[in-house]
Amino acid sequence: MPSTSSEDSLSLLDGLATTRAIRRYTSDPVTDDDLAAMMFAATRAPTGSNRQNFRFLVLRDGQVATQAKALLGESFRSGWNEKRTTDSYDRNADDNSPKARMARTMQHFVDHFEQTPVVVLACVKIRRGGLSDGGSIFPACQNLLLAARGLGYGGVLTGWHGAVETELRSLTGIPDTHAIAATIPIGVPQGNHGPVRRRPIKELVFDDVWDGEAVWAIDPPDTRFTQAGPPT
Repeated sequence: MPSTSSEDSLSLLDGLATTRAIRRYTSDPVTDDDLAAMMFAATRAPTGSNRQNFRFLVLRDGQVATQAKALLGESFRSGWNEKRTTDSYDRNADDNSPKARMARTMQHFVDHFEQTPVVVLACVKIRRGGLSDGGSIFPACQNLLLAARGLGYGGVLTGWHGAVETELRSLTGIPDTHAIAATIPIGVPQGNHGPVRRRPIKELVFDDVWDGEAVWAIDPPDTRFTQAGPPT
């Protein structure tokens, strides 16, 4: 069972480099102490003018939470079905390709969404003009995911709540003053965390001017790179 002592040797930099999007969870619960530790870390994130204008609604196994998870499960399955068709996941003939593996992971994720131990709705107060303050909610979301990683759990930042947001708001009592910025499932990973794969740093970091080569920006040894994503 994960706990606050499960990965004491994990450094902050290691955590940043190995916090994967986790979409497959065991049936193990998230303990109260660990959940409290994650939420504490999330609420330590910086916000504009220190307004702390975010709120987290945690869905576990209560009556309302169960109904909310069912609503979200429908929305997530609908979202994945559309993406699977739009992005041609069904046309991939190679079952061992990264895209095929991702498709299987996503299908498992949406098919078992209601069994996710913890689902967090990350909300932020809407500012004048109808804009939500993303700069004040997404650092908190990242803190939450990093804390989950450090405690032996895993999660993923998602946005497929949109199709059922009206019903979700009515069910959970989220006021119109706050936007639902993200849905974050959390649980014990069925697999393992590990080094994330991204583009080489030289493609993403410039020096002095746009496209200026940052000769000092060198990927650490044994860095693994992604084969996915749009063209550079």
